[in-house]
Amino acid sequence: MIPLSLEALAAAVGGRLVDVPDASVLVTAPTVVDSRAVEQGGLFAALPGEHADGHAFAAAAVKAGAVAVLAARPVGVPAVVVEDVLDALAALARTVLAEVPQAMVIGVTGSAGKTSTKDLIAQVLPELGPTIATVKSFNGEIGMPLAVTHLDRAVRYVVLEMGARGIGHISHLTRIAPPTVGLVLNVGTAHVGEFGGREQIAQAKGELVEALPAKGLAILNADDPLVAAMASRTRAQVLTFGTKPDADVRAVDVVLDSAGRASFTLTAAGSDARVELSLHGVHHVSNALAAAAVAIGLGADVDRTAAALSRAVLVATGRMEVTDRSDGVRVINDAFNANPDSMKAALLALEAMTDGRRILAVLGEMKELGADSADGHRQVGRLVAASGVNVLIAVGGADAQALAEAAQENNPHLQVVSAHDRDHALTLARELTEPGDIVLVKGSHSVGLEHTAVRLAQPETMAGVR
Repeated sequence: MIPLSLEALAAAVGGRLVDVPDASVLVTAPTVVDSRAVEQGGLFAALPGEHADGHAFAAAAVKAGAVAVLAARPVGVPAVVVEDVLDALAALARTVLAEVPQAMVIGVTGSAGKTSTKDLIAQVLPELGPTIATVKSFNGEIGMPLAVTHLDRAVRYVVLEMGARGIGHISHLTRIAPPTVGLVLNVGTAHVGEFGGREQIAQAKGELVEALPAKGLAILNADDPLVAAMASRTRAQVLTFGTKPDADVRAVDVVLDSAGRASFTLTAAGSDARVELSLHGVHHVSNALAAAAVAIGLGADVDRTAAALSRAVLVATGRMEVTDRSDGVRVINDAFNANPDSMKAALLALEAMTDGRRILAVLGEMKELGADSADGHRQVGRLVAASGVNVLIAVGGADAQALAEAAQENNPHLQVVSAHDRDHALTLARELTEPGDIVLVKGSHSVGLEHTAVRLAQPETMAGVR
């Protein structure tokens, strides 16, 4: 964190100091919105949460080491009181960025793969200079500014995941942290119910490249026509990645091992280098190419980029996270979120690592598909029917039932059972899993199947523990 006095911080966010005995005291640690995550010398932003108002935890945050609280009203402890805490958080991020003019912002967006790609970029770019990145998948108007507060004067690259649930959201984020590099991964079906269609999603995602300066760099997926078309929406230099022969950064000779891990030859700037990923799933080839394009576009060597990708590890949980139990059962926790595109990618990854083993798929409902929800679930059901899955546990209500029925109709030999929630799914999965099986667990975050996956991955001696 760039040290800021409370006086300077209040001026930056348009606030006033209340119950502050010494305005010269420095904030020296990042800002947080969870009082349990406070670091000594940090700042606590009191935002309303799903179940409680952050102002109720102001005293606890200060007791835990926060210098002050960013609040909408006096809270009985040192505070910077502002009209709107979220707006103040954005102003703080802009102020911190301005203090490190050499820090280059790299924005990452897309319907799927943002977090995995962001994590890959963060493991490749240190070859060029000190790098920080968005924490976990915090990619909105709260999480992104919080990531910026981790800046110090040594940082050269700031990798920020930028999510959107509507037109104008990414534009707002780029005003908080103006990007020099903008990466668009894909245009899929995530949140299609909120946007109204893939063309509207493309319109929203393209706001990232529209925000780039003329001397910036737009990195676009050549394999996705809606993304490739965004080249006309930017003044910046364009660099493409993909498997198409005309992509600037491309993968050839892609091979999957028995665990579904991809290796390929990275071809760019007239050079070739072999990459051997430790991540599971062929979809990570595209993510790795995107990360490579960022690094190479900023001047990295192809060989060193390939080596860094080969060393890269899974950072975020719940995304093709593979656990092999002592009884030979392999549990694949891909339960962080789901949409038809990511379901298809997960099932393809599952096929690659089958090796004659029995397969169970614990699939939860996919949220935010709008009017297309039932059709989207039936589409996934048909994919399950053709995928080699032996047992399907469909988790949820009417949409899960649509998925189950489509799977059964298209594969009468498939064993299909229904679970009404995550705990019921866990019970069924434990009953139906046999030694040596592969179990995929995936669904939208609100279904809670991460809980199911984590419990299922425990050794068989823990089978009765919840």
